[in-house]
Amino acid sequence: MYQDKKVVFSGVQPSGVLTIGNYLGAIRNFADFSEEYHCYYCVVDEHAITVRQVPADLRRRTYETLALYIACGLDPEKNTLYVQSHVSAHAELGWILDCYTMFGELSRMTQFKDKSAKNADNINAGLFTYPALMAADILLYQTDLVPVGADQKQHLELTRDVAARFNQVYGDTFVVPDPYIPKTSAKIMSLADPTKKMSKSDENENAVVRILDPRDAIIRKFKRAVTDSGSEIKYAEGKDGIMNLMSIYSAFTGKTMDEIEREFDGKGYGDFKMAVGETCADALAPVQAEFARLMNDKAYLEDVMIKGAEAAARDAARTMSKVRRKIGFTDPRRK
Repeated sequence: MYQDKKVVFSGVQPSGVLTIGNYLGAIRNFADFSEEYHCYYCVVDEHAITVRQVPADLRRRTYETLALYIACGLDPEKNTLYVQSHVSAHAELGWILDCYTMFGELSRMTQFKDKSAKNADNINAGLFTYPALMAADILLYQTDLVPVGADQKQHLELTRDVAARFNQVYGDTFVVPDPYIPKTSAKIMSLADPTKKMSKSDENENAVVRILDPRDAIIRKFKRAVTDSGSEIKYAEGKDGIMNLMSIYSAFTGKTMDEIEREFDGKGYGDFKMAVGETCADALAPVQAEFARLMNDKAYLEDVMIKGAEAAARDAARTMSKVRRKIGFTDPRRK
């Protein structure tokens, strides 16, 4: 592994177009890690199939997610960018870790409960055990740090427990990863319900601003954003809608809340919503342009996929060799 640098791992499902929440809260910051860390950024297509997917759509979104990674600033020369299903060690270690993950632990996962409620006609075994595959994703690369949001902390805690359990039985095998919460990370809430996190799976299109939304759609969604009954642009308790819009404006402009309050002193919600929408659209325009260019160069994206998978597979093989030997699997090819 890369002993000179700590390892960061993160994965995104190709199950929908990423939102400005994904962009501001995570992906935009990932590019800054590459100088200090060795980074693996994975398109986790195996996780996506716990919910039924249209095959053609899944293939297209896999390319799109990889292109968005690059368009958002992740250089394939400085980061390992790859697709999960292209590295078979993920599924292999996922099964092994299934055997070291307790039924009770999995049954307590809140995302299993949430997804089961949304997909009552397809509560499959993969939906139940996918936290073990997530643990495999992370532990394969002896990951030190995992960027996580509040909704993923429970899964990382399980990963840590499984790694510690395996190490206790077989000796030092896996690095026990720590959560990484970027100092500049922004938590972006729904435009329709600012008490809930913005989600790419939200059925209300007005609640979500996606990275690839056209400029007029972005501005329209911000114009319709839910606010309180007042008119003052102030970051204060009880003004969830305005606080969310101020957080978004701050994340794009770098301005503090005090600076934003002064800038819009005496102006109403309408002016502020328009400013946030235009600022967001302006910031996303170069990302969208680069994404469009990349999607027109399928050969390049496939070259990134192949090289990234080869690099990831080499690193994963070191961990898998150790794991197989420790649990007692035979390998007559090794002398």
